[in-house]
Amino acid sequence: MNHIDLNCDLGELEGPEGEALDQKMMTYVSSINVACGGHAGDADRIRKVVRQALDLKVAIGAHPGYADRANFGRVVVPMSPREISTLVSQQVQRVADIADEFGGKLHHVKPHGALYNLAATSPETAFAIATAVKNVAPTCRLVGLSGSCLIDAAKKAGLRAVREIFADRNYLADGTLVPRHQPNAVLHDAAEIAARVASIIRTGTVIALDGTKLPLQFDTVCLHGDTPNAVVIAAEIQRVFTECGIMVRAVDVNA
Repeated sequence: MNHIDLNCDLGELEGPEGEALDQKMMTYVSSINVACGGHAGDADRIRKVVRQALDLKVAIGAHPGYADRANFGRVVVPMSPREISTLVSQQVQRVADIADEFGGKLHHVKPHGALYNLAATSPETAFAIATAVKNVAPTCRLVGLSGSCLIDAAKKAGLRAVREIFADRNYLADGTLVPRHQPNAVLHDAAEIAARVASIIRTGTVIALDGTKLPLQFDTVCLHGDTPNAVVIAAEIQRVFTECGIMVRAVDVNA
């Protein structure tokens, strides 16, 4: 593989520092996932991120999550499938409308945090999300963890499924992510992360935390904007990709 989509979750950190981070990260990635006002963000912040993304020709995605700011959307909130579908529909519509306001178009949807993780293993949750996206933004791609229920649900709903892997997260032997509350869940060393991602792209495999060699199918790699020294990590990935001849471009967008 000589090209890959590199995506980042943005619009999540408040204040001038958060806005500056958004702008810096967008210079390194090909796709962004904008917090929709649930776990983080608001209409004004979405507008700022969308406008900058359009200027930089970065693909715009909605990043819906549980409306639980106290826990940053990283704790499961008990909801019925219908409630999840409504939650996702409202948040995706908000970003789609703002993108349209600036003459842009929503490219993809990627659930956030605990909602994303639950959709990876719960067919009911995955179907509720896929149905919401299909109803609100039928031409959008739906991003989910590679090999997960969300990928299956996207395909069944007639959506373009985008298989995601993570640059800065460790994996368990079953292909799921190491929970954030466990040790070694998140990687922080920029050189290690960049070398690891390049290796995954070249070999199609990742080494799980227990040493298991996992084959992966993927279309996009996620960088977390709220990870400490995220900009340094992104810059190092760009440097390593350039050395390896790996181009960064959004899914379904030609070079």
